[in-house]
Amino acid sequence: MKQYDAVSMLAFVENQRNHIETEVNKTVFPEIVYPDLVPVDNSAPEWTKTITFRSAETFGNADWINGNANDIPTAGNKYGESQSEVHMAGVGYAYGYEEVQASLAYGVNLQNNDAIAARETYERFVDKVAIAGDAEKGMQGLINTSGVTLESSAKTFLTSTEDEILAAVNKLISGTAADTEYQMAADTLLLPYSVFTYLASTPLSSKEGGTLLSFIQRYNTYTATTGQPLTVRAISRLKNGGTGGTIDRAVAYSNNARVLKLHIPMMHKFLPAVQVGALNFVVPGIFRLGGLEVRTKEAMRYMDGV
Repeated sequence: MKQYDAVSMLAFVENQRNHIETEVNKTVFPEIVYPDLVPVDNSAPEWTKTITFRSAETFGNADWINGNANDIPTAGNKYGESQSEVHMAGVGYAYGYEEVQASLAYGVNLQNNDAIAARETYERFVDKVAIAGDAEKGMQGLINTSGVTLESSAKTFLTSTEDEILAAVNKLISGTAADTEYQMAADTLLLPYSVFTYLASTPLSSKEGGTLLSFIQRYNTYTATTGQPLTVRAISRLKNGGTGGTIDRAVAYSNNARVLKLHIPMMHKFLPAVQVGALNFVVPGIFRLGGLEVRTKEAMRYMDGV
Protein backbone atom coordinates (compact mmCIF):
# COMPACT_ATOMS: atom_id res chain seq x y z
CA MET A 1 0.00 0.00 0.00
CA LYS A 2 1.25 3.45 -0.89
CA GLN A 3 2.87 5.54 1.87
CA TYR A 4 2.00 9.23 1.67
CA ASP A 5 4.53 11.89 2.67
CA ALA A 6 3.95 14.61 5.25
CA VAL A 7 3.28 17.30 2.62
CA SER A 8 0.53 15.22 1.00
CA MET A 9 -0.97 14.37 4.37
CA LEU A 10 -1.06 17.99 5.51
CA ALA A 11 -2.65 19.10 2.23
CA PHE A 12 -5.29 16.38 2.62
CA VAL A 13 -6.12 17.41 6.20
CA GLU A 14 -6.43 21.05 5.11
CA ASN A 15 -8.73 20.10 2.23
CA GLN A 16 -10.83 18.05 4.64
CA ARG A 17 -10.96 20.97 7.09
CA ASN A 18 -12.92 23.07 4.62
CA HIS A 19 -15.38 20.23 4.04
CA ILE A 20 -15.74 19.43 7.73
CA GLU A 21 -16.16 23.07 8.77
CA THR A 22 -19.24 23.35 6.58
CA GLU A 23 -20.78 20.35 8.33
CA VAL A 24 -19.81 21.60 11.78
CA ASN A 25 -21.44 24.99 11.16
CA LYS A 26 -24.75 23.22 10.47
CA THR A 27 -24.68 21.37 13.78
CA VAL A 28 -27.21 22.53 16.38
CA PHE A 29 -26.55 22.07 20.09
CA PRO A 30 -29.98 22.30 21.78
CA GLU A 31 -28.53 22.32 25.30
CA ILE A 32 -26.76 25.65 24.62
CA VAL A 33 -29.07 28.40 25.89
CA TYR A 34 -27.19 31.71 25.65
CA PRO A 35 -28.32 32.60 22.09
CA ASP A 36 -31.93 32.56 23.33
CA LEU A 37 -31.27 34.39 26.59
CA VAL A 38 -28.98 37.27 25.61
CA PRO A 39 -28.55 39.32 22.40
CA VAL A 40 -25.15 38.56 20.84
CA ASP A 41 -23.09 41.45 19.42
CA ASN A 42 -20.38 40.64 16.85
CA SER A 43 -20.01 44.23 15.63
CA ALA A 44 -16.63 45.02 17.21
CA PRO A 45 -13.50 44.37 15.11
CA GLU A 46 -12.18 40.84 15.59
CA TRP A 47 -8.87 42.02 17.04
CA THR A 48 -10.13 44.86 19.23
CA LYS A 49 -8.44 44.91 22.64
CA THR A 50 -11.31 46.39 24.66
CA ILE A 51 -15.08 46.82 24.58
CA THR A 52 -16.55 50.02 25.99
CA PHE A 53 -19.62 49.24 28.06
CA ARG A 54 -22.15 52.06 28.11
CA SER A 55 -24.93 52.12 30.70
CA ALA A 56 -27.79 54.33 29.55
CA GLU A 57 -30.41 56.38 31.38
CA THR A 58 -33.09 58.02 29.24
CA PHE A 59 -34.14 61.58 30.05
CA GLY A 60 -36.64 64.09 28.67
CA ASN A 61 -40.38 64.35 28.08
CA ALA A 62 -42.63 65.46 25.28
CA ASP A 63 -44.68 68.62 26.01
CA TRP A 64 -47.09 71.03 24.35
CA ILE A 65 -45.44 73.75 22.27
CA ASN A 66 -46.44 76.88 20.44
CA GLY A 67 -46.41 76.61 16.65
CA ASN A 68 -43.73 79.32 16.48
CA ALA A 69 -41.66 78.06 19.40
CA ASN A 70 -37.92 77.61 19.32
CA ASP A 71 -37.63 75.72 22.60
CA ILE A 72 -38.43 72.20 21.42
CA PRO A 73 -38.40 69.61 24.23
CA THR A 74 -35.65 67.09 23.68
CA ALA A 75 -34.98 63.59 24.86
CA GLY A 76 -31.77 61.68 25.06
CA ASN A 77 -29.61 59.34 27.08
CA LYS A 78 -27.09 59.92 29.84
CA TYR A 79 -24.30 57.40 29.57
CA GLY A 80 -21.92 55.91 32.07
CA GLU A 81 -18.91 54.16 30.59
CA SER A 82 -16.59 51.36 31.58
CA GLN A 83 -14.24 49.19 29.61
CA SER A 84 -13.70 45.46 29.52
CA GLU A 85 -10.83 43.62 27.96
CA VAL A 86 -11.43 41.20 25.12
CA HIS A 87 -9.76 37.88 25.77
CA MET A 88 -8.63 35.20 23.35
CA ALA A 89 -9.39 31.52 23.83
CA GLY A 90 -9.17 28.45 21.68
CA VAL A 91 -10.15 24.85 21.09
CA GLY A 92 -9.34 22.75 18.05
CA TYR A 93 -9.05 19.11 17.05
CA ALA A 94 -6.41 16.72 15.75
CA TYR A 95 -5.83 13.64 13.60
CA GLY A 96 -3.23 10.96 14.09
CA TYR A 97 -0.76 9.79 11.44
CA GLU A 98 -2.44 6.42 11.07
CA GLU A 99 -5.92 7.89 10.58
CA VAL A 100 -4.77 10.27 7.86
CA GLN A 101 -2.82 7.54 6.01
CA ALA A 102 -5.84 5.23 6.09
CA SER A 103 -8.23 7.92 4.79
CA LEU A 104 -5.85 8.70 1.92
CA ALA A 105 -5.31 5.03 1.09
CA TYR A 106 -9.00 4.16 0.96
CA GLY A 107 -10.19 7.48 -0.50
CA VAL A 108 -12.60 8.27 2.35
CA ASN A 109 -13.24 11.46 4.27
CA LEU A 110 -11.81 12.06 7.71
CA GLN A 111 -14.31 11.82 10.54
CA ASN A 112 -15.88 15.09 11.73
CA ASN A 113 -16.68 13.93 15.28
CA ASP A 114 -13.73 15.70 16.87
CA ALA A 115 -14.42 18.91 14.97
CA ILE A 116 -18.02 18.87 16.20
CA ALA A 117 -16.74 18.23 19.72
CA ALA A 118 -14.46 21.27 19.43
CA ARG A 119 -17.35 23.50 18.34
CA GLU A 120 -19.57 22.15 21.10
CA THR A 121 -16.80 22.84 23.64
CA TYR A 122 -16.65 26.43 22.38
CA GLU A 123 -20.40 26.82 22.71
CA ARG A 124 -20.33 25.44 26.26
CA PHE A 125 -17.52 27.83 27.17
CA VAL A 126 -19.42 30.86 25.87
CA ASP A 127 -22.61 29.62 27.50
CA LYS A 128 -20.87 29.49 30.88
CA VAL A 129 -19.36 32.98 30.47
CA ALA A 130 -22.69 34.47 29.37
CA ILE A 131 -24.64 32.92 32.25
CA ALA A 132 -22.16 32.93 35.13
CA GLY A 133 -19.18 35.02 33.98
CA ASP A 134 -15.55 34.08 34.56
CA ALA A 135 -13.78 34.97 37.81
CA GLU A 136 -10.30 34.56 36.31
CA LYS A 137 -10.99 37.27 33.72
CA GLY A 138 -13.12 39.44 36.00
CA MET A 139 -16.27 38.85 33.95
CA GLN A 140 -19.77 38.78 35.44
CA GLY A 141 -22.71 36.96 33.91
CA LEU A 142 -26.46 37.04 33.60
CA ILE A 143 -27.05 35.56 37.04
CA ASN A 144 -24.42 37.44 39.10
CA THR A 145 -23.94 40.98 37.81
CA SER A 146 -23.18 43.47 40.59
CA GLY A 147 -25.53 46.42 40.99
CA VAL A 148 -28.67 44.49 40.06
CA THR A 149 -31.43 44.89 42.65
CA LEU A 150 -31.69 41.79 44.84
CA GLU A 151 -34.99 40.68 46.37
CA SER A 152 -35.46 37.95 48.97
CA SER A 153 -38.25 35.40 48.79
CA ALA A 154 -40.10 34.91 52.08
CA LYS A 155 -40.49 31.21 51.33
CA THR A 156 -39.14 28.78 48.79
CA PHE A 157 -41.45 28.18 45.85
CA LEU A 158 -41.72 24.52 46.86
CA THR A 159 -43.30 25.54 50.17
CA SER A 160 -45.39 28.46 48.83
CA THR A 161 -49.00 28.54 47.72
CA GLU A 162 -49.76 29.25 44.08
CA ASP A 163 -50.84 32.80 44.98
CA GLU A 164 -47.58 33.39 46.87
CA ILE A 165 -45.52 32.15 43.92
CA LEU A 166 -47.40 34.40 41.50
CA ALA A 167 -46.95 37.36 43.85
CA ALA A 168 -43.19 36.75 44.01
CA VAL A 169 -42.91 36.55 40.21
CA ASN A 170 -44.97 39.71 39.77
CA LYS A 171 -42.82 41.49 42.34
CA LEU A 172 -39.81 40.87 40.10
CA ILE A 173 -41.62 41.99 36.95
CA SER A 174 -43.21 45.08 38.49
CA GLY A 175 -39.86 46.10 39.98
CA THR A 176 -38.21 46.21 36.57
CA ALA A 177 -41.21 48.01 35.11
CA ALA A 178 -41.24 50.72 37.78
CA ASP A 179 -37.48 51.29 37.68
CA THR A 180 -37.52 51.77 33.90
CA GLU A 181 -40.59 54.02 33.91
CA TYR A 182 -42.63 51.11 32.54
CA GLN A 183 -40.56 50.96 29.35
CA MET A 184 -38.66 47.69 29.91
CA ALA A 185 -40.62 45.32 32.13
CA ALA A 186 -39.05 41.90 32.51
CA ASP A 187 -40.21 39.51 29.79
CA THR A 188 -37.98 36.58 30.81
CA LEU A 189 -37.87 34.57 34.02
CA LEU A 190 -35.04 32.14 34.78
CA LEU A 191 -35.43 29.50 37.49
CA PRO A 192 -33.34 26.67 38.94
CA TYR A 193 -34.14 23.30 37.35
CA SER A 194 -35.66 21.90 40.54
CA VAL A 195 -38.01 24.86 40.89
CA PHE A 196 -38.94 24.85 37.20
CA THR A 197 -39.63 21.10 37.31
CA TYR A 198 -41.80 21.50 40.40
CA LEU A 199 -43.85 24.27 38.77
CA ALA A 200 -44.18 22.39 35.49
CA SER A 201 -45.32 19.15 37.11
CA THR A 202 -47.53 20.35 39.97
CA PRO A 203 -51.26 20.65 39.15
CA LEU A 204 -53.19 23.65 40.37
CA SER A 205 -55.18 23.09 43.54
CA SER A 206 -58.20 24.75 41.92
CA LYS A 207 -60.43 23.15 39.32
CA GLU A 208 -59.14 25.57 36.71
CA GLY A 209 -56.78 22.96 35.29
CA GLY A 210 -53.16 23.29 34.30
CA THR A 211 -49.99 23.46 36.37
CA LEU A 212 -48.33 26.05 38.56
CA LEU A 213 -46.15 26.98 35.59
CA SER A 214 -49.09 27.56 33.27
CA PHE A 215 -50.77 29.55 36.06
CA ILE A 216 -47.76 31.89 36.26
CA GLN A 217 -47.56 32.22 32.49
CA ARG A 218 -51.26 33.05 32.30
CA TYR A 219 -51.55 35.58 35.12
CA ASN A 220 -48.19 37.37 35.35
CA THR A 221 -48.26 41.16 35.05
CA TYR A 222 -46.05 41.26 31.95
CA THR A 223 -48.51 39.17 29.95
CA ALA A 224 -51.48 40.98 31.46
CA THR A 225 -50.18 44.40 30.40
CA THR A 226 -48.62 43.54 27.02
CA GLY A 227 -50.51 40.51 25.78
CA GLN A 228 -47.15 38.83 25.14
CA PRO A 229 -46.06 35.52 26.71
CA LEU A 230 -43.59 35.50 29.59
CA THR A 231 -40.56 33.34 28.74
CA VAL A 232 -39.75 30.95 31.59
CA ARG A 233 -36.57 28.87 31.35
CA ALA A 234 -34.69 26.48 33.60
CA ILE A 235 -31.00 27.25 34.24
CA SER A 236 -28.88 24.74 36.13
CA ARG A 237 -26.41 27.35 37.43
CA LEU A 238 -29.16 29.03 39.47
CA LYS A 239 -28.99 26.10 41.89
CA ASN A 240 -27.16 27.62 44.89
CA GLY A 241 -26.64 30.68 42.70
CA GLY A 242 -27.73 33.11 45.39
CA THR A 243 -25.68 35.05 47.93
CA GLY A 244 -23.21 32.85 49.72
CA GLY A 245 -23.63 30.01 47.24
CA THR A 246 -26.10 28.11 49.43
CA ILE A 247 -29.52 29.31 48.26
CA ASP A 248 -31.28 29.23 44.91
CA ARG A 249 -31.77 32.33 42.78
CA ALA A 250 -34.36 33.48 40.23
CA VAL A 251 -33.61 36.07 37.55
CA ALA A 252 -36.10 38.32 35.76
CA TYR A 253 -35.10 40.74 33.02
CA SER A 254 -36.03 42.35 29.73
CA ASN A 255 -34.30 40.40 26.97
CA ASN A 256 -33.36 43.08 24.47
CA ALA A 257 -30.18 44.75 23.29
CA ARG A 258 -30.96 47.99 25.13
CA VAL A 259 -30.64 46.04 28.37
CA LEU A 260 -27.82 43.58 27.77
CA LYS A 261 -25.40 42.28 25.14
CA LEU A 262 -22.89 39.47 24.91
CA HIS A 263 -19.82 40.71 23.03
CA ILE A 264 -18.11 38.14 20.81
CA PRO A 265 -15.86 40.12 18.43
CA MET A 266 -14.50 36.90 16.95
CA MET A 267 -16.69 33.83 16.84
CA HIS A 268 -15.05 30.43 16.85
CA LYS A 269 -13.10 29.75 13.68
CA PHE A 270 -10.78 26.97 12.56
CA LEU A 271 -7.34 27.93 11.29
CA PRO A 272 -5.30 26.11 8.64
CA ALA A 273 -4.05 22.67 9.66
CA VAL A 274 -0.51 22.29 10.97
CA GLN A 275 1.69 19.29 11.63
CA VAL A 276 2.68 19.02 15.28
CA GLY A 277 5.51 16.59 15.83
CA ALA A 278 5.97 13.56 13.63
CA LEU A 279 2.57 11.91 14.00
CA ASN A 280 -0.10 14.53 14.65
CA PHE A 281 -1.98 16.99 12.45
CA VAL A 282 -3.78 19.73 14.39
CA VAL A 283 -6.54 22.09 13.24
CA PRO A 284 -6.41 25.01 15.72
CA GLY A 285 -9.58 26.86 16.65
CA ILE A 286 -9.68 30.36 18.15
CA PHE A 287 -12.23 32.91 19.35
CA ARG A 288 -12.25 36.25 21.20
CA LEU A 289 -14.76 37.11 23.89
CA GLY A 290 -15.59 40.40 25.61
CA GLY A 291 -18.19 39.08 28.02
CA LEU A 292 -21.68 40.18 29.00
CA GLU A 293 -22.56 43.86 29.17
CA VAL A 294 -25.62 44.74 31.25
CA ARG A 295 -26.47 48.19 29.97
CA THR A 296 -29.66 48.85 31.94
CA LYS A 297 -29.51 47.18 35.33
CA GLU A 298 -32.88 48.64 36.28
CA ALA A 299 -34.46 46.21 33.79
CA MET A 300 -33.13 43.21 35.72
CA ARG A 301 -33.97 41.72 39.13
CA TYR A 302 -32.64 38.86 41.24
CA MET A 303 -34.57 36.98 43.92
CA ASP A 304 -32.78 34.70 46.36
CA GLY A 305 -34.38 31.91 48.36
CA VAL A 306 -36.78 30.65 45.72
